[in-house]
Amino acid sequence: MTNATATGDRSPTWQGQRVRPTRLLLLRHGQTELSVQRRYSGRGNPELTELGRRQAAAAVTRLGADPEIAAVVSSPLRRAQTTARAVADRLGLDVTVSDGLIETDFGAWEGLTFTEAAERDPELHSRWLADTGVPAPDGESFAQVAERVRLAKDSLLQRYSGQTVLVVSHVTPIKSLLRDALGSGPELLFRLHLDLASLSIAEFFPDGGSVVRLVNDTGHLD
Repeated sequence: MTNATATGDRSPTWQGQRVRPTRLLLLRHGQTELSVQRRYSGRGNPELTELGRRQAAAAVTRLGADPEIAAVVSSPLRRAQTTARAVADRLGLDVTVSDGLIETDFGAWEGLTFTEAAERDPELHSRWLADTGVPAPDGESFAQVAERVRLAKDSLLQRYSGQTVLVVSHVTPIKSLLRDALGSGPELLFRLHLDLASLSIAEFFPDGGSVVRLVNDTGHLD
């Protein structure tokens, strides 16, 4: 019997695609002390809290039995890798590290609260919030993050074409991937909320089409 998926002989989507998309399961890492304190947490490398480890375990319950997941890819930071390894171990997979999926470099604002950063650099902080091309002091702009995340996504689509990949990362990279899939403007970065250990799903087709199927789902944490 011919495998319809392998041959591309499938019922078309609403956009007319017949080829299986690459499905990215976008999982935000679990809680850290910096997220508890609502501080900018970019290239700093805190461990998960006890709650964060429980959140990772909940993600294992949800995703650890999914036979469709062909690979687990993570940001290089500990909070993401710990979350990723919990699921990968259950699936019997290795964790592949992608530097492009690392969180924004907040530079001199690393570890500060929103209020502290605004008080330290009021004019720059205001411009940074209004323009994705403005970098944090000694750090990155959101536009720079979006570009490296796009390159990381393109690499994933080439390597895992037509497969399901669990991507464990951070707020800004996940928002950037969702923004790319939606074809939306930079305002999405400031208007979309992503909870700790939340799951979003985006699919990317070989012809350039894309669709977002899920955003900020935390049902596994109940």
